[in-house]
Amino acid sequence: MLPTLPVTEALPALTEALRAGPNAVLIAPPGAGKTTLVPLALMAEPWAEGRKLLVLEPRRVAARAAARRMAELLGEGAPGRTIGLATRLDRAGSAATRVEVVTEGLLVRRLQSDPGLEGVAAVLFDEAHERNLDTDLALALCLDLQSALRPELRLLAMSATLDGAAFAGLLGGAPTIESLGRAFPVTVTHRPRDLADPRDLPEAMAGTIRAALREHPGDVLAFLPGWGEIRRTAERLSGIEAEVLPLHGELPPAEQDRALSPSDRRKVVLATSIAETSLTVPGVRIVVDGGFRRAPRLDPATGLSRLVTVRISKAAAEQRAGRAGRTAPGVAIRLWSEALHRGLAPADRPEILESELSGLALDLAAWGAEPGGLAWLDPPPGGAMASARALLRDLDALDAEGRVTAMGRRMARLGTHPRLARMLAAAEGEGEKALAADLAALLEERDPIRGREAPSDIGMRLDLLHGADHAAADRATVHRIRRAAALHRRRLGVHGNTYPEGDPGALLAAGFPDRIAAMRGVMAGAFRLASGQGARLPATDPLSKSPLLAVADLELQGTEARIRMAAPLDRTVLEARFPERFVREEAAAFDARSGAVQARRRLRFGPLVLEEQPLPQADPAAIAAALAAAVAERGLRDLPWGDTARQVQARIGWMRQTEGEDWPDLSDAALIAGVQEWLAPHLHGRSRLAELSTLNLPDLLLSALDWPQRQRLDAALPARLPLPASRSAAIDYAREVPTLEARAQHLYGMAALPRLAEGRVPLQVALLSPAGRPIAVTGDLAGFWKGGWLDARKDMRGRYPKHNWPEDPANAQADPPKK
Repeated sequence: MLPTLPVTEALPALTEALRAGPNAVLIAPPGAGKTTLVPLALMAEPWAEGRKLLVLEPRRVAARAAARRMAELLGEGAPGRTIGLATRLDRAGSAATRVEVVTEGLLVRRLQSDPGLEGVAAVLFDEAHERNLDTDLALALCLDLQSALRPELRLLAMSATLDGAAFAGLLGGAPTIESLGRAFPVTVTHRPRDLADPRDLPEAMAGTIRAALREHPGDVLAFLPGWGEIRRTAERLSGIEAEVLPLHGELPPAEQDRALSPSDRRKVVLATSIAETSLTVPGVRIVVDGGFRRAPRLDPATGLSRLVTVRISKAAAEQRAGRAGRTAPGVAIRLWSEALHRGLAPADRPEILESELSGLALDLAAWGAEPGGLAWLDPPPGGAMASARALLRDLDALDAEGRVTAMGRRMARLGTHPRLARMLAAAEGEGEKALAADLAALLEERDPIRGREAPSDIGMRLDLLHGADHAAADRATVHRIRRAAALHRRRLGVHGNTYPEGDPGALLAAGFPDRIAAMRGVMAGAFRLASGQGARLPATDPLSKSPLLAVADLELQGTEARIRMAAPLDRTVLEARFPERFVREEAAAFDARSGAVQARRRLRFGPLVLEEQPLPQADPAAIAAALAAAVAERGLRDLPWGDTARQVQARIGWMRQTEGEDWPDLSDAALIAGVQEWLAPHLHGRSRLAELSTLNLPDLLLSALDWPQRQRLDAALPARLPLPASRSAAIDYAREVPTLEARAQHLYGMAALPRLAEGRVPLQVALLSPAGRPIAVTGDLAGFWKGGWLDARKDMRGRYPKHNWPEDPANAQADPPKK
């Protein structure tokens, strides 16, 4: 007999909806019991008979807790019979399993190996509002499977803070069932003033917990961003009359179970966001929420996702507060003000919009679908997908047309990030496969040797897995790495006791070809990555003088990246393993320090130059092309631009604007784009920027016109305009409106301005005083002579009485030119 919980009232409507159609949405508040009661109720439905229900949980700790609780409700004690469990590190199940709790990444792996999900009646997406990358992908693939092969497959999205309308629409207009009852009421309070700095959070959290223990009954669940804040808060809670227990994803399962189990003593559980959803911590009636979380963010400078500390959303705050009302009335204390709360985002930004997407791109390629052919709440961004595909091509997972390769399919089955999968696939022989498994596990978990001054040698970390010791090593992390390494060994078919052998650098190079690093110059610790980015090590680091490194972990610091983990790399090993990536070439390249093009013979690994020596002779065309490219990269500023050249450019621009694209585009942007066509042929014999000063740039620009166009240009837009008394004046076409500048006396006898390009290009005149100062600017000279001239004449006669200021300048005689 199942217990009666708030969600019980919604079960009849839910079962009816899933009998009538394949999809549904369930919204139930925290503590309602949806995670544990709904799967147990649905497995008794006729459509589920003889088949399995998959319950997807976003986190391993939640999956373990949910499976254990359901097994207890059935009187089975632990998962392994009716209730199964499958996470990256945990497996429990049997032929009798009817409900299997899995993490989303494992469902994606299962879909790739079993695209029909044979024997599965329904997939339940618990806490779907979290919008993890694997959640979105798994839901998209299940909807594709349902529409193509399995129309009877049931899909259910469940959450406390779900956007029901959006999910219902994605699920084909599925009915939404809502359970309104909360288990127990929760009183929410806010801090009067916001923290000045997130670094003050441990101190504020500890003080609030001490006060809450005095003022309220029950255990405490406190939310902090990460293990560092948990550790510092625990230090400040020393001496309290309660058991202080951490809860985060890096803890061993036994310690997680300890935090989630009933206790005779009062408890203070210091948790990350893994305790937001799907978990009931027995005895908790007080939640203290720090208001921050760690979230992955894509760094465009490195192409890597890194964890940053960000404010939680209103939806997450609601989820956290609900933890206090699971078993009794409670209180939620928020360490931020009500004013700040009003400005929080309604929900967390979906991970698909923020993360590096190479894993998703590989899964889609292996599934045989383009993103546009699947149903998404938020489709993956085009730019991130393009970067992901470029990486997959570099890893040999996709061919030039973007199709998945045999290597790509093998990588997709390995169930880890594509970089690590490529590294695992590159291993040959038992010993090297064991080494690759250790490396993959190490890179999946947190660095076991922490601290900003920790040495970068990855070999030191590998030794920890096989008995070595280090004063700064975290033993719990080492234990988790060993467990993950054992899983990778099983996937590679390697015996657990096989001792690792081989070159870590060569394996890392397979998965991180863009992070092969060559020492830059003679300065210890300065490196250039194959991606073109600079990277550094402290000069005191043992690897700082290595000629070549395979870099596994980077941290962005300013404009460069700090190398956190790497292995030395032997070029002969690299060349033997990846001969196709080595290129010997003779090329000319511009050297900014000398301002000249230098011809060199190079050995490259991808874009990374490993050897370079000067060439006594080089192709003149190659030197000219490299010099032209440097001119373009420097924005054309090294060319001998003078007024004549800019006027030619502007006149041709006006003709193109007026008469269309038969006229060439000579804008700076177009000249930069086409520099090899119009400039490079004229640079033969030159190799230095200083030698560009002898170029006749006006003639180069005019050479873009044929003879009829040159004649048309001079007739329609003359460079100079004849004036009365045998004078002429230049027209400035580089202004917003072409402008003729002349002293007023030189314009006497000119009744009106001439028409440029049959009147299709405007012309204005700037009349100047005898001293060359502006009197007036007008596009209507005839009108000015009749109107504005009267006031200008009065002023000018007073200032320059020796000059002629006629009443009717249109019919007056211009001053003759001075001899």
